[in-house]
Amino acid sequence: MILFLLLLAISSVAYGQLPPKPFGPVPSARQLAWHDLELYGLVHFTPTTFENKEWGYGDADPKIFNPASFDADQIVKAAKAGGLRGVILVAKHHDGFALWPTHTTEYNISKSPFRGGKGDMVMEFMEAARKNGIKFGIYCSPWDRNNPAYGTAAYLEIYRNQLKELYSNYGELFMSWHDGANGGDGYYGGSREKRSIDNTVYYDWDNTWNELTRKLQPSANIFSDIGWDVRWVGNEKGVAAETHWATFTPKPAEGAHAAVPGQSNYKENPTGNRDGKFWIPAECDVPLRKGWFYHPDEKAKSPEALFDLYLKSVGRGTALDLGLAPAPEGLLDTGDVETLTTFGNKLTNTFSVNLLRGANLKASNVRGYNSIYGTKNLTDQKKETYWATDDDFNTPTLVISFPKPVVFDIFDIRENIRLGQRIGKFTLEIEENGAWKEIHRGTSVGARRLVKFDAPITAQKIRLNITECPVAVAISEMGIYKEAK
Repeated sequence: MILFLLLLAISSVAYGQLPPKPFGPVPSARQLAWHDLELYGLVHFTPTTFENKEWGYGDADPKIFNPASFDADQIVKAAKAGGLRGVILVAKHHDGFALWPTHTTEYNISKSPFRGGKGDMVMEFMEAARKNGIKFGIYCSPWDRNNPAYGTAAYLEIYRNQLKELYSNYGELFMSWHDGANGGDGYYGGSREKRSIDNTVYYDWDNTWNELTRKLQPSANIFSDIGWDVRWVGNEKGVAAETHWATFTPKPAEGAHAAVPGQSNYKENPTGNRDGKFWIPAECDVPLRKGWFYHPDEKAKSPEALFDLYLKSVGRGTALDLGLAPAPEGLLDTGDVETLTTFGNKLTNTFSVNLLRGANLKASNVRGYNSIYGTKNLTDQKKETYWATDDDFNTPTLVISFPKPVVFDIFDIRENIRLGQRIGKFTLEIEENGAWKEIHRGTSVGARRLVKFDAPITAQKIRLNITECPVAVAISEMGIYKEAK
C-alpha cells in the first residue's frame, strides 16, 4: 500500500497533476477580497462642502454643517447602481472636522445642528452600506488643520485614538485609506500659522498600522501612497499605465531616508515593478466630478467617460476608486445619480453575455494532460479554477473556434493571481481568409486585462499566443464581449 501511494505521488508529479508553484509575491486573503471589488467610491462631505472649497482651512463654524435632507441610503444606492461594490467615507478630512461624536476633539459632528447634535454620519453610512450589500471603509486624515496639537507629539496619540474609535465602533472595514497630505497652513486652534512636520517619522506609520489597523481591523486593506496592501497609482486621473505590475518595491523620494506616504518616488507607481518584492497593486482614484467636494458649477463625467476609465483602471489590473460628492442638502445631485445608473447599466449589459461560452477552446498544452487544468475552467466563472500548462511549456497558444462568426470589441483575460502575476506579453489573432492576422499585442495581465478594440471585429476563429511568461501559464477566466451602447 505504501509503495502504491509513493508510485501514485511520483506519477502525479511526472504528469503535472500538482498545481504550478507560485511565482514571485502573491496576494494575501484581504488583497484577494480587494481585487474582487474592482470598483468602489470615496465620499467627501464635511463643512468644506458648505464653504464651496476643496480643502477646508479648519476654521469653519460647526453650525454650518446642517444637511437638511441627508440620506446615506440615497448616496449608497446610487453608488451600488453605478456598479460600485464598496464606499469609503471621509470620516475626517484635512479640516479636522469629525463626522462622528468622537471623544478626541471638540471639533466634531456633535457640535453641529445635524440631528440635534446627536448625529453620527459614520454610523449612518455604515448602516446604509450593510443594508445595500456593499463594503464599507473609512479615511481619517492624518493632517488636521484645526487641532492645536498638530505638529507636536501629543497629536499622534489623538490621531491614533481617532483610528481606534473608527476601527472599534463601525463593524468590519474593507479598507483603511490614507493619503500623503502632511502639514502646511491651518487654523490650529486659532494660531493661524504654517506647521511643518517630518512625515518620515512623525506619524510612526509602521507602529500605527501594525498595532492598530492589523489588530483591530485585520481584514482592512491599508491604502497609502506607497501601499502596504494597496498603492496609489500616482495620479488622480483614474488611469493606470498600459503595463501594470501588482508587484512593487516602495522607494524613498530623492533626499528622503524612508519610503512613507508623502515621501516616496512615485515614478514607478503607475507601472509597478516586474521584480517587485511585495504584492501591492494600485488603486486609480478620480472624482466623479472635477473636484472631490461638491461645487454647484461642476457636473459629473459622462457614462462613456467612466466606462473608458474603467477599461484603463480595472482593465489594467487595478481598482477604480470613484469620488462621490454629496451636495449641501446631503444628497447626491440628480445628474450624478443618473450618470452612475447609466454607467452601471452599461457595465451590466456589456459583461452579462460572454460569447466564449458557446465556443470550442483548444490549447496547445494542458498541464499533465489533466482536465483539472483544462480550458473548460476559462468560462466557469470561478477564479480558483484555471487553465495551466506544464512547467516547460510557458508560451502556449489557445485557439477559440465559434460555430459561426461573432462580433466583439472587448477581450477579457484574468490570471490566477493566487499563483502570482506571470504573463509578460501576449498577442491576439483572428483567422482571415485562411491565415492568421494579428489584431493586438499586449503586456501584463494579472488580476484582469481588458482589451478594447477601436471598432467591432467579426471572426469565427481567434488565437491567443502567450509570448512571454517565465513559468507555467495559469489563466483563470477569459471572455469576449460586445460593448453595450
